[in-house]
Amino acid sequence: MMDWTDRHDRMFLRLFTRRALLYTEMVTSSALKHGDADYLLHYDPAEHPVALQLGGSNPEELAAATEMGNKAGYAEINLNVGCPSPRVQSGAFGACLMTDPTLVARCIEAMGAVSEVPVTVKCRIGVDDLDSEQHLMRFVDTVANAGCDLFVIHARIAILEGLSPKENREIPPLNYERVFRVKERFPDLKIVINGGISTLQQTRAMLQHVDGIMMGREAYQNPYILHNIDSELFGEQACSKTRIEYLLDYIPYMERELAQGSPLHHMTRHVLGLFKGQKGGKQFRRHLSMHAHRKDAGINVLCDAINFVS
Repeated sequence: MMDWTDRHDRMFLRLFTRRALLYTEMVTSSALKHGDADYLLHYDPAEHPVALQLGGSNPEELAAATEMGNKAGYAEINLNVGCPSPRVQSGAFGACLMTDPTLVARCIEAMGAVSEVPVTVKCRIGVDDLDSEQHLMRFVDTVANAGCDLFVIHARIAILEGLSPKENREIPPLNYERVFRVKERFPDLKIVINGGISTLQQTRAMLQHVDGIMMGREAYQNPYILHNIDSELFGEQACSKTRIEYLLDYIPYMERELAQGSPLHHMTRHVLGLFKGQKGGKQFRRHLSMHAHRKDAGINVLCDAINFVS
C-alpha cells in the first residue's frame, strides 16, 4: 500500500471505523536512519489505533527504527516480509526475506528486545519455488520462536521474477486453506488473513478459521465498505451515515491541512472511490481529477464535486 495509506488516507478511513487497526505505508528502516524521521513517522493522534509498517533486513537498524516507532506512540510495529516490488527486492527485504527465515527471526528478536508494543510480521504463503506448506510452517515456526505471536499472511505466493507488483496481487492463485492450516498448526499464534477479501460476508466466513482480516485495496477503492465494520464485527451501535455525510466529516481536517500548506489533491485522491457504483460517481471522480491538482484549489472544488452525487 505504498503511496496509498498515507496519513491523509488514514484520517479519512478512520471516519468509517473507530475499532479497525490501520497500517501505515511501509517505511524502510534505512529511511528512518538517514532521512527525516519526524516527517516519516508523523501522524494525527485521531488515527489511533495505528500500526507502523517497517521494511528492512538489518536487525540493528530495524531495532533502532522500532525504538523510534515506540517513541512516536504507534500501537504495533509490523515487519513487512511480503512486498514483491523490485525496489524492495533491490534493498534485500520484503518478500525475498521469506527465503531466509533465520534472518527474519534475528530481525524480530532485535525489534522485540526494544519494543513496548507488539512486533508482528506480514508475509506471503510462499515465494518463487518455495511454494509449499512445509516451507511456510517452517518460516512461521522459526519466526514465532524469536518472539512474534501475530502473523498477517497474504494468501498468495510472491513471484519475484516475471511478475509485476500488480500482477503479484492478481495472478498467483489464492490459497486460503493454507493459511487456515497455519492456524490449526499453531493455535496459540494470532493469524490474520489477507488477499482478495472484499465483502463482510467473506470476512465473517474467514473469522471462523483465523483471528483477523486485513483488507487492503478493497477498503481503499471502496471505503464505504468499512462503515458497518464496527457494528458487524465489534458489536458497536450501527451507523446510518451516508457517503456524503462521511465526506462532509472529512472537510474540517482538509481545511486544517490546506491552511498548513498541504495540496488539496493529496487528500482528495483518497476519496475517489467513495461513490463507487453510485449515480454521479464518475462525474465526481472526473471533477476532482481535473481540478483538485491546481495550486489554488480549495474546498470549493470538493463542494462542486459533491453536487454531482448529492
